[in-house]
Amino acid sequence: MASRASRLALAETRLRNILRKHVVASGRTLEQKISDAGPNNQRIDPHVLTIVRRSLIQRGVIEHIQTGNTRWYYLSGTDPSTLANRLSELDSLHERTQKRDFIIRLGQTLEIATFRVLSSQSNLEFFGDFPDLDTHDDSTHYSKTEPPSSLSGQRIPHGKQLDFIVRHPQEGYAGLECKNIREWMYPDRVEIRETLLKCCALDIVPVLIARRIHYSTFSVLNPCGVILHQTFNQLYPGTDLELANKVKDKTLLGYHDVRTGNQPDARLVQFLETNLPLVLPTARKSFDAFKDLLCGYGNSEHSYKSFAARVKRRLRGKPEELPEWESELDDNDIDWFDYEE
Repeated sequence: MASRASRLALAETRLRNILRKHVVASGRTLEQKISDAGPNNQRIDPHVLTIVRRSLIQRGVIEHIQTGNTRWYYLSGTDPSTLANRLSELDSLHERTQKRDFIIRLGQTLEIATFRVLSSQSNLEFFGDFPDLDTHDDSTHYSKTEPPSSLSGQRIPHGKQLDFIVRHPQEGYAGLECKNIREWMYPDRVEIRETLLKCCALDIVPVLIARRIHYSTFSVLNPCGVILHQTFNQLYPGTDLELANKVKDKTLLGYHDVRTGNQPDARLVQFLETNLPLVLPTARKSFDAFKDLLCGYGNSEHSYKSFAARVKRRLRGKPEELPEWESELDDNDIDWFDYEE
């Protein structure tokens, strides 16, 4: 395994090269080109990119400019007119992906792909429906019948709901959350906490489906009974083919993994039809053993660092009530806490 110093050096080289070639790029584009693409031995995880990018900004190597909610990065000394023209081109395209109507339809696309498997190929009983799915195309969003927010007298606080609830014949219920977003799912993200909070409130196994899920998320949550599935694609509505083709263009935003339509691929079918029913019994046992920690993390009783340390101590049979800084986390684990948007 490469050392931390070598990963940081490689991240700096790749950041410089990408910005030199593309003039200006958002954090999502940098992640796509450096974390998701390229030779495996040259891929750098997003949290490491964040560390190095901050360092390069502090050293004056990289500068940034804000447009709306998006920060764009470029090398210091870039020609102002070249920068302005390139930024205008990229920002106008990026803005199309940030419109409220598109974001709603984008979120539904993965939910509908999941729904199609559950309703036609899975033997799991489930709650959640799209009653008008066959009445119009995806240029407008569909109606959604949400699953219940209460089960057997237990309820999710603040009226929140899961995307789907499934029922295993022997092991009971699991709650599914579908996150069709570009960001990698790190264990400290709000989407993770909210999923845990909802499922703990109903006492059901948490299941997260997302484009990319970082290894640290698997490392800390899988032993606790949380089931995780990566799609490795972001699904765009089928009627947005022109937009999808543009964002995939390697000279523009470079989101090469975008595909269109709400039909499930073989990987999602395999997960929902075969893998999920197989792993639910084991996950249920682990969830019962770690539910107190998952609940404490979901409701912010524990910080992420405290939660992760407690999980690792419990797995190792060691006392959990130690000061947070006595975490017994190794060098790679410490990287988790350096990540921020």
